[in-house]
Amino acid sequence: MTGKLLGVDYGDVRTGLAVSDPAGLIATGVGTLKESGMRHTARKVAEEAAQRGCVGIVIGLPKNMDGTEGFRAETVRAFARLLAEETTLPLSFYDERLSTVEAHQMMSLTGTHGKKRRESVDTLSAQIILQDYLDFLRATANR
Repeated sequence: MTGKLLGVDYGDVRTGLAVSDPAGLIATGVGTLKESGMRHTARKVAEEAAQRGCVGIVIGLPKNMDGTEGFRAETVRAFARLLAEETTLPLSFYDERLSTVEAHQMMSLTGTHGKKRRESVDTLSAQIILQDYLDFLRATANR
């Protein structure tokens, strides 16, 4: 897929966002939404994708370590259904196992703690999810 993609790390309190470059090589964190309610968050994500000229949205899907889906995955799928009502862009899910752990590790390495860490971890998680998705697309295209 050519064009910008929006990466989403959906959360009940904060939703991290990232966007790719048009060539689909690099993901960059662009912020966090602190909306109340799943429907309102879906509307804001759709607006963000439209404003940034995205051609698709990648949503992190939290899976259990054994690959099964639990309660959080059901919540994210419910969010995606609401998002599909707000946009005509194609939606993709990508396994986000350990993305938040990786984000916390990166923040520890950079000495980011406290309030700044809480404000940034969801954005970084969205960036990791989207970058992993872009890398996956490139790897499978080269087969």
